[in-house]
Amino acid sequence: MRWILPLALAAFVTPATMFADEFPLTGKNTTITFVGTKPGGKHDGGFKAITGAAVVEGKDLTSLKISLEIDMESLWSDNPKLTNHLKSPDFFGIKSNPKTKFVSTKVEKAGADYKITGDMTMCGETKSLSFPATITVAGGALNITSQFAIDRTKWGMTYGQGKVDNQVKLKVSVKATK
Repeated sequence: MRWILPLALAAFVTPATMFADEFPLTGKNTTITFVGTKPGGKHDGGFKAITGAAVVEGKDLTSLKISLEIDMESLWSDNPKLTNHLKSPDFFGIKSNPKTKFVSTKVEKAGADYKITGDMTMCGETKSLSFPATITVAGGALNITSQFAIDRTKWGMTYGQGKVDNQVKLKVSVKATK
């Protein structure tokens, strides 16, 4: 059965927004983990408190818009002493920069998968970031998976250069429902 919008509301609804699906992003359905390496070792970590939304217009996955925020106090690692050090000004400086944000600016097809580009604000610095992703929307669920690396020094994290690798591997998994 179809419904009809009152004429007063119809002027504000475009075909694109009428068929857009919004998926809330939370720490329960969105996982962001990292692996930091150094000569002879590695440390695993991630973030627990994530909020935001992803919007897709119809079945066009290139229309995907993502906006998310990470509460940096929720940062964890496999070593409590390291966790505290990562929160310090040597790394994330969470007292001055309590949130990390990502807002997508473009999603494009890249072979069988996609490339997501957006602006990431971390440690008070906003930089463009692109990464590969597998994206599906089916049965009222949005699934995104990605693995990529970032250069931590682009966001001003230079502590331990030569002792801590600059490349940090990230893994993202989203399993959100409307």
